Amino acid sequence: MDMAVHSMPRSPGAAPDVVRSVTAGQALTVSAVYQLSEAGRKASLLTGGDGRALQQLSVQVPATRLHLVAVDRDGVARLRLQPRFERTDDERVVRHDAPPTYDAPPTLEDLFRDAARNHELERVHQRQRTAPQDRRREAEQERRTHLATEFLADASQRAMVHPRPTTTRCFLGTPAGRLMFDTKTDVGTARELPAEAYRRFQADVRARKTRNLTRRAEQATLHDARKRVIDEWIALAASEEQQARHAAGLLPIDEVIEALTDDAFAALKDQPRYALDGLARLQAHLRAATGRVDLVVAPTELHITGAPAASATGAQWAVLRHLQTVLPDATVTLREHRLSWRREPALPAVTVRGALVSRSLGPFVFRREFAVPER
Repeated sequence: MDMAVHSMPRSPGAAPDVVRSVTAGQALTVSAVYQLSEAGRKASLLTGGDGRALQQLSVQVPATRLHLVAVDRDGVARLRLQPRFERTDDERVVRHDAPPTYDAPPTLEDLFRDAARNHELERVHQRQRTAPQDRRREAEQERRTHLATEFLADASQRAMVHPRPTTTRCFLGTPAGRLMFDTKTDVGTARELPAEAYRRFQADVRARKTRNLTRRAEQATLHDARKRVIDEWIALAASEEQQARHAAGLLPIDEVIEALTDDAFAALKDQPRYALDGLARLQAHLRAATGRVDLVVAPTELHITGAPAASATGAQWAVLRHLQTVLPDATVTLREHRLSWRREPALPAVTVRGALVSRSLGPFVFRREFAVPER
């Protein structure tokens, strides 16, 4: 059967490629390199050879057996004797870079037989080497497919926003770290993930923009409502001096809020207020507990933590009931304040309780804390 092969130029000055017809009767002259053992060297001398350990000769390989020939980039053709491959007892194929060694000068069929065995075992050896990589590649592909399937099935999942998702690439956060998905390299379900991740990202951007605009409009409306209440209070209830300062733009807003809070809790004006004397109270407590009469707690060293009280005494409960009765529309909560010293947090803290009353009036929520009996 005729075969067509391309003859490649060996140097820039060589002739251009030509297509030649190769018939089954043609042959290629190739180099065969092998070694002779000591016994083989003796046999070579007996048969008129040179007796050298390394032997190199030219042989004719028929066109039908060109699979037994390897040609390097320089166009040098060699019989597939080196490297050589052998199968071990455990059915693994190992490679040896040295040429084969013979105890007697080999015949041409011996060389062809060994070249054919190397040709076959080389492919087995290559598959054997790439098998672990193939298994890792398959496992990674299964993992990517699994993650992509879960992502596409769960509308709540999102890709990482940094780097920003695109229609062709995105990153997922996984327990093993971030993982990139790319339509140019991924296949199957994993290839669909970037487009869906980008769609969800854009939807989130639009929804966030809508929420921000809505919140901004609500805040603007609330601000306008509060401003109207403040303007009405200044026009109707503020003193002339306060009105003058307001007209000059010098009336502090805190002063107005305090006055509005007084009006909101006017019904409780006779109720004792929670004393903001935590600094003095903690300092007196620490001096008594440690015996250090010169101990001074600076304002920045006072640490206060507050939380709803878990219990109430009878007297405290009575105060809560009274406050709720006077202001039925208010929310009354018993609060517990723990006062400690930042410099020496291991020293005993002071716990103080108060009744926090919250009341919504128009656009404002007013809060004021009142005293309750100690334990």
